[in-house]
Amino acid sequence: MKHLTRFSVLVTLLIFGFGCAKSPEKQAQQILEKSMEAHGGSEKWEKVSSLKFRKWTRLLTDSGTIESELDQLLEFRMKPYFEGKITWTKDSVEHVSLWDGSQMNYSMGGNEIQNAGFLKSKKADFDAVFYAIAQPWKLLDEGARLTYEGQKTLENGQLAEVVKVDYGPESDSWWYYFDPVSFQLMGNEVQLKDHRSLIYTMTYERAGDLVLHGKRVSYRVNEKGEKLYTRAEYLYSEYVITF
Repeated sequence: MKHLTRFSVLVTLLIFGFGCAKSPEKQAQQILEKSMEAHGGSEKWEKVSSLKFRKWTRLLTDSGTIESELDQLLEFRMKPYFEGKITWTKDSVEHVSLWDGSQMNYSMGGNEIQNAGFLKSKKADFDAVFYAIAQPWKLLDEGARLTYEGQKTLENGQLAEVVKVDYGPESDSWWYYFDPVSFQLMGNEVQLKDHRSLIYTMTYERAGDLVLHGKRVSYRVNEKGEKLYTRAEYLYSEYVITF
């Protein structure tokens, strides 16, 4: 009888434990909430009126030679509506990429580019830049499905909490890596149609109460996440934030 009682207690504990187990979606949400707090808090991010910064980019070939370098000034305004501008000079020609809240504009050397396909590609570039700088808060976007995939030892030996972000069947596959202790965003991995990339955040910059990107390095990797070569280096600096 005593054995039956112990067995009954064990079954009850197991049932209770499974019933209280957090779903992968709930776990992912909790990790994201901790990460947003580690980067300054969601309330602080929501109060940002404008964000200005400098972004330096170097692209490398698979042999390690420099393919290109770019030094850009970026400005995003979140209020009263979202708009932004990216400016840079290449071969003594000024480029201005502008989203005015309703349409994309692009000028090269003061000349407006009207080609619809070209402007569509520049809008995609514009969105990609903001998507990168607005992490981890941007993962709260409607349509993003977050799933916790457990812990993983990255190829650099660091342990990370892994959250997969799914934007739909026709979209790229994203994985975000968070420090298990500080919950700062360590980097991310993305599977595109023709290649896979692994991006590490090497340093952070503090802008007011927010913790944003400093230096980042992007690697081309295989399906196992093993490095093939360094593809890009990014340096974010000179942050100016208004609330």
